[in-house]
Amino acid sequence: MSYPYNATQTAQSRVEVVNAFMRGVYGWMSLGLLVTAAASVYVVSSPALMQAVFGNQIVFFGLIIAELALVVGLSAAINRLSAGTASGLFLLYSALNGITLSSIFMVYAQATIFKAFVVTGGMFGAMSLYGLLTKRDLTSMGSFLFMGLIGVVIASVVNIFTKSAMMDFIISCVGVLVFTGLTAYDTQKLKVMGQTAPADDATAVRRGTILGALTLYLDFINLFLMMLRLFSGSNRN
Repeated sequence: MSYPYNATQTAQSRVEVVNAFMRGVYGWMSLGLLVTAAASVYVVSSPALMQAVFGNQIVFFGLIIAELALVVGLSAAINRLSAGTASGLFLLYSALNGITLSSIFMVYAQATIFKAFVVTGGMFGAMSLYGLLTKRDLTSMGSFLFMGLIGVVIASVVNIFTKSAMMDFIISCVGVLVFTGLTAYDTQKLKVMGQTAPADDATAVRRGTILGALTLYLDFINLFLMMLRLFSGSNRN
């Protein structure tokens, strides 16, 4: 009778590991969003900082390049970083992103930003919960969503020059679909990662939670920006 008991005990232990892993992912993601929000509000509240960041193209594009370098570097070197370094780089990226995202307060009304954030939070929560609970394998969605993401990026670059309002609307609609899909897909992928996480290696688990937090953080931010563009309409400042 000991074998069934041991098997059940092992299964329960693995469920606890997965739950702890996902709590870590959501916890770090939430902290990253808080840092981003705090950095944005701090910059907006200081005219001197606003002028320093957005009044000098070298500074602004330097921040953008630093953000890209942090995302690529953190994702590529995550297995070689200490838990503390990985956590620090993620929070640094969140802060830099908050500084550059403060520009939305120059373009959109606060009511529009708030509405877009609330709707994004609801959509993200629903799709992430779906990714956690569904028994459907979402792996096949990965390549389709990636192609959609590439299409959104290319169309966005082209629209910088064409400045088509209709194209902007279409890009935003497709972007919302892509990032809601990616939220569910990435959540399920992280759940699988948690199922294979080494329970006896705290450093490896922390690295995984940081990488997962970064993944969902990017899904949330991009979904928020797409929703913001959709909601802007006549509410622009």
